[in-house]
Amino acid sequence: MMRCALKLVTTALALVLTACSSVPETVALGTSRADIEQRLGTPTAVHTLPDGTRLQYSRQPSGQQVFNLDLDTQGRLARVDQVLDVEWLQRIEVDRWTQEDVLRQFGRPAVVERVARFDGGVWTYRYLEPFSLARLVHIHIDTRGVVRKVVYTDEPLLDDIGNRF
Repeated sequence: MMRCALKLVTTALALVLTACSSVPETVALGTSRADIEQRLGTPTAVHTLPDGTRLQYSRQPSGQQVFNLDLDTQGRLARVDQVLDVEWLQRIEVDRWTQEDVLRQFGRPAVVERVARFDGGVWTYRYLEPFSLARLVHIHIDTRGVVRKVVYTDEPLLDDIGNRF
């Protein structure tokens, strides 16, 4: 009985440690790119920055987080940010940001759609507001690749979808 309990505790501890090793926000500053990729896997996107490189780990389309791990010119981790939150989303500059700015900051969207009264695409990202309120941000990008509008909505719950009239 004691051996079974010890084996169960050991297995649970191994699972916790494995899960923690794949969490971007736990990577120590100064970690090399090779060590980051060994720990977290291949990034969902890589972007060149003026002063280094950004490794992007997105949990879109089903997740609600995007982690930007910025490396300095020596390829060492200088900064980690989870950017799908209100503070970061409010930095989008309508009529100034381009499609490339959005990709560099937030990665690929969960959904790209077209709507009748806008000549371009609507990029939708899933994110959480404080207290785990599921939200969507819809970034309207015109045919020239310029952000023209940003709209926030609640993410429909399963009950909402099933009970529509």
